[in-house]
Amino acid sequence: MDALWYVRHRRTGGDEGPLAWEFGGVHTWDDVSAPGQVGKRLLEGFLDREVPDQWAALTQNVVHWGTGVAWGVQFGVVAGSLRRPSWLGGLVLGPVAWVTAYAVLPLAKLYKPIWEYDAATLAKDLSAHLVYGTATGAVLAALARGAAER
Repeated sequence: MDALWYVRHRRTGGDEGPLAWEFGGVHTWDDVSAPGQVGKRLLEGFLDREVPDQWAALTQNVVHWGTGVAWGVQFGVVAGSLRRPSWLGGLVLGPVAWVTAYAVLPLAKLYKPIWEYDAATLAKDLSAHLVYGTATGAVLAALARGAAER
């Protein structure tokens, strides 16, 4: 998913390398995406104090990747219970993760309601989630195939 976002970034004139793009550009809490804002709220709630800006970039990445891992684990539990997991299951995972974000994040006041976004924005985001789901499904299917061959 991030690879697709990075390619899009480069196509629109971005010149950072992949690591600088992934880990740079976030210096304050005002710079973070929705996952970073969720992480900030969790940290401040847990620590019962404001979290300094120096934690913004790390928090954004940990929550973003952690969310992807959590979706992947749930998918693995469901798909792993099937006789033959297929990469096609990922075509369900991506849109489910996508629509869940558009249902939950507006409640947290981190996204607008889905109907307030233009079709191009929603399509870009959905396509990135489809890439994530398909890749996750393909990896799980390959692992299951490898395990069955042993």
